[in-house]
Amino acid sequence: MPELSRRDALTAAALLPLAAPALAQAPSRTEREAPRRPLFGAVEWRLANGLRVVLAENRRAPVAAHYLYVAAGAGDDPAGRSGVAHFLEHMAFKGSPGVPSGAFSRTVANEGGQDNAFTSRDVTGYFQIVEASRLPLMMRMEADRLGGVLMPAEEVEPERGVILEERRSRVVANPRARFMEGFDAAMWGDQHWRGRPLIGWEEEIRAISRQDMLDFNARFYGPGNCVLVVAGDVREAELRRWADEFYGPIPARAPTSRDRAAPPARSPQARVEARDPAVREPSFIHSFAAPSATWGDTALADPLEVVAHALGGGTGSRLHGALVESGLAVGAGASYDGDTFGVGTLGVFATPRPGVTPAQLEHALRDTLERLVQEGVSEAETRRAIRQMTAGNLLALDGLGAAPRMIGGSLAIGLPLEDVEFWAEKLSRVSAEQASRAARAVLRDNPVNTAGWLLPAGA
Repeated sequence: MPELSRRDALTAAALLPLAAPALAQAPSRTEREAPRRPLFGAVEWRLANGLRVVLAENRRAPVAAHYLYVAAGAGDDPAGRSGVAHFLEHMAFKGSPGVPSGAFSRTVANEGGQDNAFTSRDVTGYFQIVEASRLPLMMRMEADRLGGVLMPAEEVEPERGVILEERRSRVVANPRARFMEGFDAAMWGDQHWRGRPLIGWEEEIRAISRQDMLDFNARFYGPGNCVLVVAGDVREAELRRWADEFYGPIPARAPTSRDRAAPPARSPQARVEARDPAVREPSFIHSFAAPSATWGDTALADPLEVVAHALGGGTGSRLHGALVESGLAVGAGASYDGDTFGVGTLGVFATPRPGVTPAQLEHALRDTLERLVQEGVSEAETRRAIRQMTAGNLLALDGLGAAPRMIGGSLAIGLPLEDVEFWAEKLSRVSAEQASRAARAVLRDNPVNTAGWLLPAGA
C-alpha cells in the first residue's frame, strides 16, 4: 500500500510569498510577527515506556484514524532472510493474548470500520479507521497485539503459501515488476537493503522460520521503537487517558539499533537490459544514489525535490520539453526518493514513441541531464517547482489518512514533527543555487547509478 511522503504537504500560508512580485521586498512588521501556521497543528508526547503518541485533531466528521508505526521495515530484514518484516506483518493478524486469530479484522468490520497493514523499506504500519466512539476498542486490540503477538506455529506454513502467491501475482506475473526487481539488485547488489525486494526473494521467503519472526519482533516491536498517530474527532485529554490505559502497561524494551548499509562503492551493474514477450512498448529508467533526509548531505534533500520537479514534473519540465514535445517520447518524468532511512535515489524515466530507437531516446535524455548539470536550475524553474509541489498537493491533505501517514512515516525514520508541519515553508526557502548544487552533487561523476531498458521480445 503506498504511503504519503512528508513532502505531500501544503500550508495555505506558503502560497502567499510565491504569488508575490519577483522583486524582493523587506517583510512588513506584521509579516515578521505573523505566527507560523502548522499544517495539522498536531501535538505529541511520550509514554513512560517510550511510545511516542501524536494527535492531529480534526472535527469535520465523527471519525478517527488510528495508526501504529513500527520503525522497522524490509530494509531491516536480516541477511539471507529478506521478507521477514512483511511475513511478520501477516502473522500479526494471527492472534494476541486477548484477540483470537482473525478476530481483529472481523471486529473492525463488525464496527463498520476499515483496517489493514503495510510494509515499506522503512516502516511497518497497522491502521484502523472507525467511528470516533470506537477508538478505545481499536487501541485496546492494537496494544494487545503490540504487547504480545502470538504467531501460532500451525499458521506459519499456510501464511507462507499466501505470501508466495502474493509474490507470484505481484512480481512474477508482472514483467515490469520483475524488471524493477532485477534493476534494483543490479544497482545496489541483491543483498543490499535497497537491492532486495520488499516482499523478499522467493528462496529466502521459503527459508524464514517462526523463530526468525520472533527475533525480529523482539528486536523492533518495543513501544520505544513505535509511533502511534491518531487523527480525527478526538480530544487530547481523552487520547492521553486511553494511551496510558491501553499502551502504558506494555513493558519498555532496550533501545533498538538500526543499522543501514551505505551504498556500494559503485553499482555492480551500470546497465540492465531485459526483453519480455509480454511487453508491448519499451521503457527506460536511469537511477542515481542520492542524499536523503537522513543520510549524506541532508541539506540537499529539499533542493533535490526541486531538481526532480524541474527535470520531470509534468509539462514545463525539461524532460517533457526535450523528449515529449520534441516527438521522441510519449511520456517522461523524474522522481526523488528522499524520505527514507539511509541513502535515497534520484531517477529519470521515459517511454519512446513508435519509430524512435532506444539509442535516440537515451542520447536526448542524457543530453538533458548534462545541460542541467552545466547550466544549473534557473530561478524560474525553482519557483515553478515549489509553487506546483505545494499547490498541487493540497487535495492530498483532505483525507483523514494523510496526517497519520505523513507524520508517522517521518517520525519513524527519525525526523521531527516540525519537518511535516512546516514542510512547505522549508521548501519555499530553497534557492536556485541550492538546487543547482544538489543536481551537480548527484548527476556528476556518480559511481552508484544504473541505466536500464525493458524491451519487447522482438525489439
